[in-house]
Amino acid sequence: MSTRRRIVSLAWFVIALVYYIVARGIASVSASGLASGHWFDFADRAILLFLFIVGFAAMGYAGQKQFHPVVAMGLGFRPGGRREFALGAAIGWTGVAVCALIIAVFGAMVVFFYTGWRQFALIPLDLAILLIASLAEEVAFRGYPFQRLSEATNPFFAMLVLSGLYALAHITNPGSSPASFLVVMFAGWLLTIAYLRTRALWLGWGIHFAWNASMAVLFGLPLSGTTRFSPVITSTAIGSTWLTGYNYGPEGSAVGIVVMLALIPLTFWATRIFSVQRSAISDQETGVQRSAVGDQQVSSVPASQPIIEPENSVQRSPVSDQEVSEPASEQPADEQGAGPNQEPEPPQAEPRSPHGNGEQSA
Repeated sequence: MSTRRRIVSLAWFVIALVYYIVARGIASVSASGLASGHWFDFADRAILLFLFIVGFAAMGYAGQKQFHPVVAMGLGFRPGGRREFALGAAIGWTGVAVCALIIAVFGAMVVFFYTGWRQFALIPLDLAILLIASLAEEVAFRGYPFQRLSEATNPFFAMLVLSGLYALAHITNPGSSPASFLVVMFAGWLLTIAYLRTRALWLGWGIHFAWNASMAVLFGLPLSGTTRFSPVITSTAIGSTWLTGYNYGPEGSAVGIVVMLALIPLTFWATRIFSVQRSAISDQETGVQRSAVGDQQVSSVPASQPIIEPENSVQRSPVSDQEVSEPASEQPADEQGAGPNQEPEPPQAEPRSPHGNGEQSA
């Protein structure tokens, strides 16, 4: 990529960051005038997601001439999208389950259940809030801004920068600590790798949503310092801060750091099939087929295109693999050489035809 294009991409990245800050302020002010309580959280996240998708799509259309900017952002509907989301949900749930298991084994967990009808009625609303909020963060930190910074620099540098900004966005949460900063930053690495492995946001969205929903709704543990998304189950972890994360939850503990780092190679392993599929599609588009035996490349010829052989080429008999030379043009059949499967004819007593072009074969 030319230097000019890199500078332009960097400029659009800065514009996207400024827009992110403005959009958060607009969403908060707008939601405060529409709802309160749990519904405020829902309205705030929904408006924020809408502003992110519309704003970043407009930037992609204006700055990069994208005819389908939402698809380019990583939100295009495709046959494997649901499977990627489900795979991400399995990875996210696994990480939280391991955290809870370690805390229960090396410390203790006191679990409270609230069985009022209103508590159960809040579960769908809380899940909707977490679903929308996780997608909004994926669009903001792994969507258009990440793509522009990747073009201006490289994907690795963009991952480091956006993951650092992602961690800074959570630093004002109650009970935040250096450990929580590291966990959120490593989570940014994990979610960026999920995007790079699939070139879509579905896998990262599944990981993000399942992690938050399992942490808060299923296990009742603090989620980034808040417990307002645990209406039915509330758990209190007992143990040292390095084990439990105290008020911030497992995301502020050493256990959270280890588990988050362990999920990165797990995601690489789980997404190997998507990498193979992308390689096959790339080979097909470039007209190269992979040998089924090894990695040898053979040029592909469309089935509708005839294979043109040079003159004097050797043809193969459709009956066997024996080679048959092409018959000479305009030569009588009785003057041609005996075929490979024919007995030679006995000499003829008649004289040669005065019109023959060659000698009769013996």
